[in-house]
Amino acid sequence: MPEVTLIEAFIGLGSNMGDRKTHIEEAVHLLDNPPDIKIEQSSALYVTEPIGYVGQDWFLNSVVKVITTLSPHDLLHRCQTIEDHMGRVRTMLWGPRIIDMDILLYGKEIIEDDELIIPHPNMHKRRFVLVPLVEIAPMAIHPKLNKPAAELLRLLKDGHKVEVYREC
Repeated sequence: MPEVTLIEAFIGLGSNMGDRKTHIEEAVHLLDNPPDIKIEQSSALYVTEPIGYVGQDWFLNSVVKVITTLSPHDLLHRCQTIEDHMGRVRTMLWGPRIIDMDILLYGKEIIEDDELIIPHPNMHKRRFVLVPLVEIAPMAIHPKLNKPAAELLRLLKDGHKVEVYREC
């Protein structure tokens, strides 16, 4: 029987339409599909200011740590399948969305092709990614920059607001 390789990956999730908390919880539930993908850890939910197109509702964001046997491209396809299943429609760059799932890190891999870029090309520039990532994995290494997530957050100049989500 061939040996199965287990890879640690981090996935960022975001929603700013409808019941944002429920959308993120549903996406995490759908993602957790042993033996292919097992959720190891989830960050808190964070309320975050939109970037790019600012004329939209604020987001809820989270990061999950998964252990997976899927290849990076298969993991991407699984995330896209979940987004499609949940009704995501891609109408504009950085626009409103029911759910967004981005592979931030996949082991120590560096991938740049027409379909996938890992590490996520903007993760080191985004407080809404680094705050929840640092919560669950402060020493996760960005393989291109060779720096831990906690240091990337400390160096970040972005002033976008990110607060822990508290239900009313």
